[in-house]
Amino acid sequence: MSNTTIDPSAVARRLYTENTEDVFVLDVRNEAAYDEWHIEGSTLIPIYDELLEYDYSTLESHVDELPEDTEIAVMCVAGITSSRAAEFLRTHGFDAKSVADGMNGWGRVHRQYEVEGVDGVVQIVRPGTGCVSYLVHDGDEAVVIDPSQYIDEYLSAADERGLEIVGIADTHAHADHVSGARRLAGELDVPYYLHEEDSGSLNGSTALVDGESIAVGERDLNVIDTPGHTPGSVSFAFGDALLSGDTLFLRSVGRPDLEDGAEEAVRTAASQLFDSLEELTELDDERVVLPGHFSSESIRPLATDLGDLRAETTNELLSYVAEGNEEAFVETIVDSLADEPANYNEIKQINWGEQQPGDDVEELELGPNNCAAN
Repeated sequence: MSNTTIDPSAVARRLYTENTEDVFVLDVRNEAAYDEWHIEGSTLIPIYDELLEYDYSTLESHVDELPEDTEIAVMCVAGITSSRAAEFLRTHGFDAKSVADGMNGWGRVHRQYEVEGVDGVVQIVRPGTGCVSYLVHDGDEAVVIDPSQYIDEYLSAADERGLEIVGIADTHAHADHVSGARRLAGELDVPYYLHEEDSGSLNGSTALVDGESIAVGERDLNVIDTPGHTPGSVSFAFGDALLSGDTLFLRSVGRPDLEDGAEEAVRTAASQLFDSLEELTELDDERVVLPGHFSSESIRPLATDLGDLRAETTNELLSYVAEGNEEAFVETIVDSLADEPANYNEIKQINWGEQQPGDDVEELELGPNNCAAN
């Protein structure tokens, strides 16, 4: 990066692993774009159209509101108008840099975290999309779970630790992001694991079966059927960790309407999800829940003991499961479903092997994460 730009991965590192007060994120997109998708804690000055015309009048009227002693990372769509804003701010004495590739670049950022208290699990977070994937390992072997389309991130994570990837697994057929599992498995010539209920038109995948396991070194990655979010959703138990996929999040649960949005189908899937969550909550309190998605949580890594998660009030739907109140669980889901993930039908077709990814495959998944039920 030049001294006038900052890499989005550096912004993520400073926001989530260093002192968050040493960077100030200024978003200059239009209000509608910001409301749909933005970095949590950023500040909006909606001047995108003005900057296209090299009009800095509104920005100039706001300079007194900006920090003088903190680096300003300016965000736009693709790094063009933010460059103009940052240059203007530098002429006014601010330490301002444009975020390279803007929100498009932010959506591609991946950050690695070791999970304290859990042996053999690396959590890989995409802060821009809310997607979480994992590298589980023992000895010199590893299995990748729910990889993004950016497969070099997982090859690098394994190489850094001297690990050989011996398998790739998806907890379900994703609707919010294009899976890199098949491509990574093909490149490494290792098995690709997926439940047959979610395999669509795919050929050559190895079926995940409830109660069976995948060998990782001297340890086992155990399969738990947890249908509801999709018919073939699974979770994995690995030592003290519960990799819960899109079944259980820290603040919510996976939405059950992306296979069939008809109300009766949603109710049926929600009941399946309730049963799946009941099974998961019977595990011991010390089990560390590692979800497949997050919304606005800033903790890193994203991990909570199951007992603590049950005791908290931030996950309303899980509290209904603890109470055995299936009716309230189903009704809350039906009444509170948000907009579907952007382009989810096309993404599903790609992940089912029924459509080939096009030149826009990276752009398909950019935007907020809407996989939670409420």
